[in-house]
Amino acid sequence: MIKRTIYIGNPSYLKINQNQLVVQDPQSKEIKGTIPIEDIGLLMLDHFQITISNQLITNLQGNNIAIINCDAHHLPLGIMLPLYGHTEHSERIRYQLEASEPLKKQLWKQTVEQKINNQKALLQINNKPFEQMDFYLANIKSGDITNMEGIAAQYYWKNLFTNFSRERYGNTPNNLLNFGYAVLRSIIARALVCSGLLPILGIFHKNKYNPYCLADDIMEPYRPFVDKMVYNYITMHQKSNELTQEIKAYLLSIATQDVMIDNMQRPLLIAVSTTTASLFKCYTGELRQIKYPALD
Repeated sequence: MIKRTIYIGNPSYLKINQNQLVVQDPQSKEIKGTIPIEDIGLLMLDHFQITISNQLITNLQGNNIAIINCDAHHLPLGIMLPLYGHTEHSERIRYQLEASEPLKKQLWKQTVEQKINNQKALLQINNKPFEQMDFYLANIKSGDITNMEGIAAQYYWKNLFTNFSRERYGNTPNNLLNFGYAVLRSIIARALVCSGLLPILGIFHKNKYNPYCLADDIMEPYRPFVDKMVYNYITMHQKSNELTQEIKAYLLSIATQDVMIDNMQRPLLIAVSTTTASLFKCYTGELRQIKYPALD
């Protein structure tokens, strides 16, 4: 069953009743809706006047549901995840901790290759210059010591959008990309926990202030799927200066977008679980290649 992404953007009191998430108006006490806990994958809270019961939080975490909290700019600020989501948690963490540097360098090389392949595919689909991406792909070394990821990104952004500079706090469509990436990061972090891995221990990203280094690694080949959604929205609507609820709802649907992975078409939320499961098997030596989706 495909898990649902629930967005709450109005003053609300959230509680649990008979294993259902109940959304109640805090003033009138009217019940606005109910959703079975087992159907939810992500819950996004985007209003300062949302109150959530501790009993509900406990049940959400018990079902491996990611709770995303937004800031004053309506951008995802924090993620709440359970401490563990797999029965073999301690054993799986041991394999993760014991992963060798050569293995991690090879895994990062595979990650960069698929990211650039997906970026190339998006350029090609939209009749943008893409041939240079083949050069970057041919020059990726173990651990990406030549930084082909960064060099390819400069070429990619220059050609995907017109007069665009990719910046964290830059002009549109940076705000749309940032929102989409934050949702994607939450999806990845949730899947890592479900696979019994620690999101904090990256294969490439290493930052003592970042609790989601591994999520930031694994999400790289998935980023072009967000880029595709943003590009299509801008192309169709030609109005995207503000991060409206309409755009948020559209970007939140990334979880249900179909992608090709392991020669099968799967919703992105399911594909991410395939990726994190294959990563664990790479740690154990059962696999030598991470399973990532291909953009087409």
